[in-house]
Amino acid sequence: MKKFLISFVAVALIFTAISVSAQSSLNVREFGAVGDGKTDDTAAFQKALDAAASSDSQVVSVPRGNYRFEGSLQMPNGVTLKGVWESVPSHTGIRNKGQVKPTDDGTTFLVTGGQGQINDPPFLTLNTNSTLKGICIYYPDQKEDDVPVEYPWTIAMRGKNPAVLDCELLNPYQAIDATKNERHLIRNISGQPLRLGIYVDSIYDIGRIENVHFNPWWSMKPKLFRWQMENGEAFVFGRSDWQYVHNTFCFGYNIGYRFIETKNGVCNGNFLGIGADDCYTAVVVDQSAPRGLLITNGEFVSFH
Repeated sequence: MKKFLISFVAVALIFTAISVSAQSSLNVREFGAVGDGKTDDTAAFQKALDAAASSDSQVVSVPRGNYRFEGSLQMPNGVTLKGVWESVPSHTGIRNKGQVKPTDDGTTFLVTGGQGQINDPPFLTLNTNSTLKGICIYYPDQKEDDVPVEYPWTIAMRGKNPAVLDCELLNPYQAIDATKNERHLIRNISGQPLRLGIYVDSIYDIGRIENVHFNPWWSMKPKLFRWQMENGEAFVFGRSDWQYVHNTFCFGYNIGYRFIETKNGVCNGNFLGIGADDCYTAVVVDQSAPRGLLITNGEFVSFH
């Protein structure tokens, strides 16, 4: 009986811990977010993020829904914004009849702000120790068979240890601005950035990019895809001291991987298992640091 009571208490404690953990995040709906695809949820999200900065959990959970944004978000230090996806989603062929659209399942952000204003603030800015996880980001006003409309950066990474994990950036004009930070982590990302995928610069302490795949899953319609092949760049690296890049891939860009010199300097690092398929040029090295670029097990294919 004693053994049974001890076991029962242990199980009760486990369930109590699970319950506390499940209730430890702030639900964005409690701050007024609607998620109907029509209501501007920008203010509600910012209110939830600011509240999380002073809460015990520092996590804002975003349940299934289509959240429309006409403005931009600032992530406070140490706060996580988390959707329902535990692994990066995929919405291939969303325009085909019978296929799932990104707005039909999971946590989807419909970004409409900043159209035509490339120099406006990024849609979402990560700061020190803040994280974005489990979200699909979609630009519903972008046309699938036309020259793409300019938008500001989708995500900017600042401060120390910002992270983007398990997200689908379906059709941004320019996806991730990974500059002016230390030890950024970009992991498990898919999508079709149209003009620029990831831009790295002013990194003085080891950035990390892992398992990022940019494929034309949103649109291969002739006018848009031709523009992407003539203008698109998937990965661009300026100053980065010991950048680590592992298992990345891009398809259908003018340049797959480009290494440039900026006013801040040049790049050196370790690039393992990187791939560029059907790019006009797979790798362009304008300049590199004296310590060099180590590219191992690369896969580079040109159809043209």
